[in-house]
Amino acid sequence: MKLSKTLSSTLLFFSLLTLIACTKEKDLNSQASDYLVFGHFYGMCWGEECVETYKLIPTALYEDSNDRYDAEEPFNFNRLSNEKFELVRDLTDYLPTELIEGTEDVYGCPDCADQGGLLVILSVDGAVRKWRIDNAKANIPVFLHEFTDKIKERIDLLK
Repeated sequence: MKLSKTLSSTLLFFSLLTLIACTKEKDLNSQASDYLVFGHFYGMCWGEECVETYKLIPTALYEDSNDRYDAEEPFNFNRLSNEKFELVRDLTDYLPTELIEGTEDVYGCPDCADQGGLLVILSVDGAVRKWRIDNAKANIPVFLHEFTDKIKERIDLLK
């Protein structure tokens, strides 16, 4: 039952993304289009790689050039190469149903002990959800482990 629920949610998400891919791309800095924003942040860190935020739409990948720790909009997304898009295009496959259907918006205590955190924002059909997730697996539910591993892996590939 749980597997079919996850599969149904994933298929629904991709159906929405496919429909959107066939329409004209909207302003990337608005909340109007469907997308997945993902990234990491570290407070006690120096250098450009301390904050990395990306926006994935069905046809392209963008990187935020503002690199703000608080990760509040406005973002300033710039399109990346198709090669980089190909590295992350399947990231939505790993979105756990429990995350989407849950009521929590913070998991663990992101960056409370200088361990950093992950930012995830999902917009589907105008409905936007935002999460901050602890980098320490011991502080987050097991259902998030694979997804957070994939986010970290993909950010490393994009560097």
